[in-house]
Amino acid sequence: MIRPLLRTGAIAVMALSLTGCVSLFPKADPAQLFRFGGGEGEAAAPTAQASPVGAFGVLKAPTGFVRSAAGDRILTVSPGGETAYIGGSRWVSAASVLFDEALERAFDADSGRARLISRGEVGKAELVLKLDVRAFEADYANGPKSAPAVRVEVRALITRNLDRSLVSDQVFTARIPAGENRVGAIAAAFDKATAQVFAQVISAVNAAAPAADRAPAAIAQPLAGGPPAPTPSTPIAPPVATGPVRPAT
Repeated sequence: MIRPLLRTGAIAVMALSLTGCVSLFPKADPAQLFRFGGGEGEAAAPTAQASPVGAFGVLKAPTGFVRSAAGDRILTVSPGGETAYIGGSRWVSAASVLFDEALERAFDADSGRARLISRGEVGKAELVLKLDVRAFEADYANGPKSAPAVRVEVRALITRNLDRSLVSDQVFTARIPAGENRVGAIAAAFDKATAQVFAQVISAVNAAAPAADRAPAAIAQPLAGGPPAPTPSTPIAPPVATGPVRPAT
């Protein structure tokens, strides 16, 4: 009886010691989460505008995003091109996801004629918008102890949905200095820079309205980058000459 009791006591002591070991492991501090694209009055979300007279559909192709900044880490650039991520701070979602969500809200809140449509409504789109985010970074041009300037650069390509003809190809850039060298101030600068670029993109799309007016929207077209729409291949028979009808003999 003594030996089993000793064995049971040893197991209990080992369990207590293991429990104590687990509590000694250091606990990592949770990362601070930030977002952009909500604007300064994020608490009061913008309401969607009713479609104006003459509204036209715009299909947004998948957004290209510079890989180093597409995730949830906040990219910084130092003099000489050295890059790093801000430690202990992240975006609440991947930057590419936040960017697309903010763009949709910006179009909804705009009073212009352009309206984004879903991928299931391709046949209703007069224009196709393709965005490529080339830069999305905090630039420490004056050294690591100074407040950085946020730079956002986006190429916007607008084509007609019917025949893929080019309507507009422009590059928009915004550079907003952060108020101070804190992550909160840097995130606010990202928010302002993104909003500034969105305003330029939406203005360019609305300016493409004449091209949209000339584009028939009733024909469903493949997405940008897909094969062209099929063309009729059956030849049309030439007209048959007719003459006076002669009575049968």
